[in-house]
Amino acid sequence: MSFSSEVISELEKSEDSFDVEIGVKKFIEFLQSGKLEIRAYPSKDLHAKVYIIRFAENDRDYGRVITGSSNFSESGLVANREFNVELKNSSDVKYALNQFEELWRDGVDISKEYIDTVDTKTWLNDVITPHELYLKFLYEYFKEKISVDKESLSKKYIPLNFMELEYQNEAVKDAKTKLEAYGGVFISDVVGLGKTFISALLANELDGYTLVIAPPVLLDEENPGSWPNVFSDFKIAADYESTGKLENILKQGVEKYKNVIIDEAHRFRSESNITYEQLAQICRGKRVILVSATPLNNTPSDILSQLKLFQSSRNSTIPNVKNLESFFKFLENRLKGLDRLTNKDEYLFIVRDNAKQIRDKVLKYLMVRRTRKEVTRYFYEDMIKQGLKFPDVEDPTPVLYQFDEKIDHAFDYTIKALTNPAFNYSRYSPLLYLLDDKGLSQIQKLSQENLKSLMKILIIKRLESSFYAFKNTLNNFIRSYEAFIKAFDDGSVYISKKYINKIFDYLEDEDYNSIDRLIEEDRAVKYDASLFSEDLRKKLVSDLATLKQIQALWIVIDTDPKLDEMINLLKTETILKDSKLIIFTESKDTANYLENELQKVFGTTVLAYTGNSKAGIKEKIIENFDAKVRKQKNDIKILVSTEVLSEGVNLHQSNIVINYDIPWNPTRLIQRVGRVNRVDTKFSKIFTYNFFPTVKSNDFIKLKEAAEAKIHAFIEMLGNDARLLTEGEEIKSHDIFQRLTSKNTITGEDEEVESELKYLEIIRNIRDKDVELFSKIKHLPKKARTAKKYSLTNNSIITYFRKGKLNKYFITNNNETKELDFVETAKILDSKFDTKREKIEREFYNFLEKNKEAFKESLLENDLEPSSKGGKDNATKILRILKSKQIKNYQGFTDDDDLYIQNVIKLLQEGALPKQTTKTLANALEGIEEPIKMLSKIKTNIPDEFFKEHISHSSADIYGPREVILSEYLIGN
Repeated sequence: MSFSSEVISELEKSEDSFDVEIGVKKFIEFLQSGKLEIRAYPSKDLHAKVYIIRFAENDRDYGRVITGSSNFSESGLVANREFNVELKNSSDVKYALNQFEELWRDGVDISKEYIDTVDTKTWLNDVITPHELYLKFLYEYFKEKISVDKESLSKKYIPLNFMELEYQNEAVKDAKTKLEAYGGVFISDVVGLGKTFISALLANELDGYTLVIAPPVLLDEENPGSWPNVFSDFKIAADYESTGKLENILKQGVEKYKNVIIDEAHRFRSESNITYEQLAQICRGKRVILVSATPLNNTPSDILSQLKLFQSSRNSTIPNVKNLESFFKFLENRLKGLDRLTNKDEYLFIVRDNAKQIRDKVLKYLMVRRTRKEVTRYFYEDMIKQGLKFPDVEDPTPVLYQFDEKIDHAFDYTIKALTNPAFNYSRYSPLLYLLDDKGLSQIQKLSQENLKSLMKILIIKRLESSFYAFKNTLNNFIRSYEAFIKAFDDGSVYISKKYINKIFDYLEDEDYNSIDRLIEEDRAVKYDASLFSEDLRKKLVSDLATLKQIQALWIVIDTDPKLDEMINLLKTETILKDSKLIIFTESKDTANYLENELQKVFGTTVLAYTGNSKAGIKEKIIENFDAKVRKQKNDIKILVSTEVLSEGVNLHQSNIVINYDIPWNPTRLIQRVGRVNRVDTKFSKIFTYNFFPTVKSNDFIKLKEAAEAKIHAFIEMLGNDARLLTEGEEIKSHDIFQRLTSKNTITGEDEEVESELKYLEIIRNIRDKDVELFSKIKHLPKKARTAKKYSLTNNSIITYFRKGKLNKYFITNNNETKELDFVETAKILDSKFDTKREKIEREFYNFLEKNKEAFKESLLENDLEPSSKGGKDNATKILRILKSKQIKNYQGFTDDDDLYIQNVIKLLQEGALPKQTTKTLANALEGIEEPIKMLSKIKTNIPDEFFKEHISHSSADIYGPREVILSEYLIGN
């Protein structure tokens, strides 16, 4: 190591203190004044420690020589136990002096090198400007990404005429880096940017065989954009399986796969089912690529289940969050105790802050996501070069259909009656009326309450969808109630727990048609009516009476203003007259009704598609609406569809989406409009129309106000059940109309989140346009510092820390220390080229210590053990059994058995098993006393795949020393 490098290293490791700064500067002052000189012997290392002292004439004697083990340092002279010899004879002193003079004569003066090194290559550099420090901050943060745009993909095979887009290539490089570091990655560009192509390009970069898991529509070879077709174009060898048939993969074995791609990954947001357990087995020990524009849908735990496919939930390799379970539990606990209605503003604030924490602390390491706005701005030159331009998305047009007085009364009365607490939905919650409910678990009670809420939402959504669908559903409810009451009077009550669970499975997929079918089929187990309180019958009769009152109101209504407005719109709106368009509805009944009614006006150019449609119809849709299909047809102009076409199918021969039902969840809008808003569409504009109910008026403003009032009433009357209406998305009731008529909603562009690409572009521009400055920035020292005037705060210091892959930023003053995110830090450090460097005062060091302490505490928080769940968690119950004396002291286990048990304990402690697995195992162990039988049950119920290590644990690079990267002293008012 050179002398300069040693000086740099010493100061990098030194205390960050005023005393060190003063000491080094005093040392330099002595060198510059000639009071002190330093020379280095050029040819050999000098290991001897010799101290020569001369006394003045007439003093004690000639002098002294001290030699031994002590270095000239605090530890060598004071702290350590050293051994030294003092020589007093003049001959010894003269000999030592002669030796020194000889070495000194041959020595090289390094005083200037020392001074230059300290002044320019260490944190004591006093000429670093605020602008340079800002660029150093960007350089250090983006160090791994800066050169990515200059790197090339391997391009094993690229299809002829395939348009290679820079934003897609850069996504692939970023995804590959994340995948190699953490074992998994989310490909989450907004709808229509080509996630399937990005995934194909990524698969091209990876070794090993690939498995693709996707919904059936995305595996259909008749669909040009399906996985088999895209992978065939890229000549990628892969297997494909539907999300509903994962048991087929496990039967065949998963050893040959190294990469697993999961499309529409947000469907696996719940881990408490067998399908998820099967998926977890398949993914263990493999690279996992999750493709979804909306990985975080409703609650923080939605994303935890997806993370657990490639990370251990209590021992993750994500730099900022070792214990994912504790992290997500903390976020969910922040919402407990807050009422969505009375604490609405605070509730929404925490929901948004939770989303920000998930982005900043977890997803930034695992997700590739860009919006159209980002792609257009930061990849503009490539887009122009390729002749590519995204269509402009127009603000959605509200279509207001007007109720006359009779319909308005029926509509409002119906909503009030169905949301009134006096209406009990007792037909769907009979278990709550058991005389002896001791055998009823808390989960079963909660399921019954949830089912009541679900049925409430179901019938109210049908009311808004179409009068036809509502009347059908209302009649089904009445028939179901009448049959239930008759059975009760005959002495029987029919209930099925499996039936209830199946309803919740269908709820996950928003499959209301299947829910209806299950209810109609009424698959149930027979119970004796005497087990239930008489209150059940009273409430059944009361509910039925309410339903019949509602039926009486609607039976006399034979007009349909919503349908009339749709026909009028299609006939008169210029844009719609000669264009292909898609009408979306959530209800199969509404879709079929619209097909029948619109065909009466527009003939066979109208076609409906639902989950019950025949296979040939989908092929017809693709031929008419997918712009990529080779043989395009033009015999269908109006396509009416349920949500079955809102994902996975390209419909970009059209540029018009009509939402016949209110799309309460804005994510639905994004997915629907995403079918036509594709990167390769021929259209320059995208149009959306949203239907809203209102009352009769000749004044458009009053019409709009009435529509907003009706939406507000929907939300307010539903109370806490409104979250089911919006599918978990928390929205203020008075915001919904504005959001559903804003183009930002339907494009998925989040204006609140500032793009990091803005800052990456800045440092890349320096690299490309000012090589000298870029080199200077790159070589600025660790712990670099500067100072500037900053009027937005009192005197303070902002510090950038690093530990391994973890970056953190803190700001402190005399009053408080707080953590910042990257963008907040960048905004504070951002400085113009000519921003003056100010003097750093002594308080800088006190502030720096506060920041260092805060950083240290944040690391300790990350390493905390998971909080105890009081034994309620199945994994905790099993751990107690395996750690009990009964198991520990059992002598009948072999060495292999002992090792197996330790491996199971490790899996449980790390949170590496799905909830369904631990639930099944806990149930299997119940009542078993013999250790050897326990072991047998454990081996039977934990699949071998779960003993494989996540790729993330074998490739983790999360450790490293705590480092101060840079600091800026901010001089306030």
